[in-house]
Amino acid sequence: MDSLPNSFNPNKRLKEEFVSNLTGSSMLEIAALATIIPILILLRRSIGFNRAADAILKKNDDAIVGSKSWQAYMATLMLDFLFIMVPIVLVYTVLAEWMYISATLLILLLLFSIAARSFGFCSTLEEEPNSLRTSISSFRVGTMIITCICILAIDFTIFPRRYAKTETYGTGWMDLGVGSFVIANSLVSRQARNLSWMKLKTAIQSTSPLIILGFVRLLSTAGVDYQVHAAEYGVHWNFFFTLAAISFLTSIINVPAQYSGILGSLILVGYQACLMHGLNIYLLSNERGSDIISQNKEGFFSIFGYWGMYLIGVQLGNFLFFSNHSSATMRSNKWARTRASILSLLFWLLTVVIDSHVERVSRRMCNLAYVTLVLAVNLQVLALFLLSDCLPGSKTTVLEEAYNRNLLATFLVANLLTGLVNLLVDTLFASSVKALSVMIAYAFMLSFIPGLLDFCGIRLKFW
Repeated sequence: MDSLPNSFNPNKRLKEEFVSNLTGSSMLEIAALATIIPILILLRRSIGFNRAADAILKKNDDAIVGSKSWQAYMATLMLDFLFIMVPIVLVYTVLAEWMYISATLLILLLLFSIAARSFGFCSTLEEEPNSLRTSISSFRVGTMIITCICILAIDFTIFPRRYAKTETYGTGWMDLGVGSFVIANSLVSRQARNLSWMKLKTAIQSTSPLIILGFVRLLSTAGVDYQVHAAEYGVHWNFFFTLAAISFLTSIINVPAQYSGILGSLILVGYQACLMHGLNIYLLSNERGSDIISQNKEGFFSIFGYWGMYLIGVQLGNFLFFSNHSSATMRSNKWARTRASILSLLFWLLTVVIDSHVERVSRRMCNLAYVTLVLAVNLQVLALFLLSDCLPGSKTTVLEEAYNRNLLATFLVANLLTGLVNLLVDTLFASSVKALSVMIAYAFMLSFIPGLLDFCGIRLKFW
């Protein structure tokens, strides 16, 4: 072992090898997996039992007004945990071999709920004026939930290796994590909403928290000898540095939303050309020099891919949600759903073509095929959430509201809990029963803690 006998993490090398040299799964399986989360959330709303909490906890953006009942809130939150979090944990672990069956059954249940509403068998709530905004928030929450579940599940043997991040080329489910964060942020960014551009000083201030979080993660993982797979981002680079770089570049380069996709496409095509002329060999090589760029070559060069992805997401967000139109809310929701569905199909077709004839999907390099894959999957998930106006029941759940008010704080809590579990539990050699028990307890904490913050009216902002 490289680690010292008294290391906090004596199985560091084994854990790093456990997530190395993986090739991913098929695009069909990725598409099927992407249907599970939004459908579970939509079906939970259809079941009902949100009305009591809705009546007791009427909220606005800044405060909670009216009387509050802890018992009613926790009962509703527990239902959300049982109908959303627990099935997600099961499908992504012990029921993974029945994933296609699970996805098919959920799709049939969704179609049944839509048909029941269409034929008047179910009572529905009056359409909310911000249903489109609610669907966007649900999309962001769904992305956060599955990310939080997977970052711990990956360390257990009950999580299929084909879902883990790929080493070089391939389509692993967890490969979509950072790309989905980038898309979720770009769709509702200041640029997509045609808001005023930030000055350089403001841009630096807005990205500084991400840079701080990046250094905190770097120092904390080194301090406890936590496992880090260098082929993911590099020796020192991490997820927060990538987000900070994208945010800074987009903030200082003023491109109108309706043209940002053109710039993003040009960046991606140019970056892909560089990859095909030898850059990919350099990035996929395990050899590293002593300079900072070579040590973190994956993280540094993939910025171009993620930046191009972000710019395309900005134009898509403007096109889907923020372009001028005079239609009513219901019409807007339907119009956005149609657009998102068509765009998702087009990006899926484009991904297949690029993957077959240009270069295979590679999250490690964030190449063109990876960008189109991320766009295809996220637009598919978004289109499913936009079906909310076709279903009976509430337009949101208590769990969604809790996550939506503290998205980044919840992600940080998930990272802390993941690190704590890895230091306290021998995840590699845990039995299926023990691993599943830990995952269920972890999912409960990721429901209870955001719920507690939400109930108490606490909204943590980092900038």
